[in-house]
Amino acid sequence: MIRFTAEFVASAFALDGCPRWKRAEVALAGRSNVGKSSLLNALAGVKGLARTSKTPGRTRCLNFFAVGDTLALCDLPGFGYAKMSHQEAAKIASMLHEYIHGRVNLAAIAILIDCRRGPQHDELDLAAMAADRGIEVIPVATKCDKLRRSERADALKRFDSMRMRPILCSATSGEGIDELRRRILGFDRSDTIKRAEAR
Repeated sequence: MIRFTAEFVASAFALDGCPRWKRAEVALAGRSNVGKSSLLNALAGVKGLARTSKTPGRTRCLNFFAVGDTLALCDLPGFGYAKMSHQEAAKIASMLHEYIHGRVNLAAIAILIDCRRGPQHDELDLAAMAADRGIEVIPVATKCDKLRRSERADALKRFDSMRMRPILCSATSGEGIDELRRRILGFDRSDTIKRAEAR
């Protein structure tokens, strides 16, 4: 198992409230019911690090977690929750846009997608937004424990539109967690912020 520790540091509702540090950030993004909090807890190996809820859409701000000395995770608000008001949805969309386009520390974004449905317009638009700014995109196919072995090939084909092979992950079984840890820790480099500042 790859060593991976994360500690909650701060929450922010706008770009000017984000931590002022030199850490490279990897953002976790996805629809409200994709299991983002459960996956974050699995990555860190700490059950209560990120609050999980039976009601999707509870995260309405940017939550920052320090990983080691030079890296951080940013848990982005979930999107696409049907019971969210148009005003709340617009506010979250604006927050995501501001963070992705304006945060110098952002090095990569892991887009979590339920493997049983594949990427939809929201996820594809988010991936395109990140790619336009030169931010690396990591597709993560969550809840792979729900698939039969015979269903996996078809599930992976649903990600063809992203032109990137996703990491099959399960917060329940632990599958793919070490691979995702490895990808995230790959941004723990001193030159990451220098390259970001040059963009």
